[in-house]
Amino acid sequence: MTKPAKNTVCIWYDKEAEAAARFYAETFPDTQVTAVHRAPSDNPSNKEGDVLTVEFTVMGIPCIGLNGGPEFPQSEAFSFQVATVDQAETDRYWNAIVGNGGKESQCGWCKDKWGVSWQITPVVLTEAFTGSDPAVAKRAFDAMMQMGKIDVAKIEAAIRG
Repeated sequence: MTKPAKNTVCIWYDKEAEAAARFYAETFPDTQVTAVHRAPSDNPSNKEGDVLTVEFTVMGIPCIGLNGGPEFPQSEAFSFQVATVDQAETDRYWNAIVGNGGKESQCGWCKDKWGVSWQITPVVLTEAFTGSDPAVAKRAFDAMMQMGKIDVAKIEAAIRG
């Protein structure tokens, strides 16, 4: 038996934690499903033998998916932020999430089909926000505010002025 992580992100799903975890493992590097646990008896959200929890990692972050029922839907209050190196990587992750039943949002945000929010954020955008030039930060921010999926070329143009 492996020792559990000291701190683990628990994500509440209605009833598809295993499907979500397997999708993440197919989509993102350093992501895997490590265990599936079944309900030992009937409970308000599951029948005996149904998947109760799924242990997985998302890009190295330990997570537990809990099939807890529909009482607590996902919201933007929690999101995974994925730093991408270029437009190709940005497109790959964005298109995987949105193309698998997810929904587009703005400013690099999207939701997967289970309602979990993702920020697909090119490093060039983060560097512009956190750099020492407030004019560059403003131009990059203003450009981002006009986007759904982040367009790296447009961010780079905004940085240049």
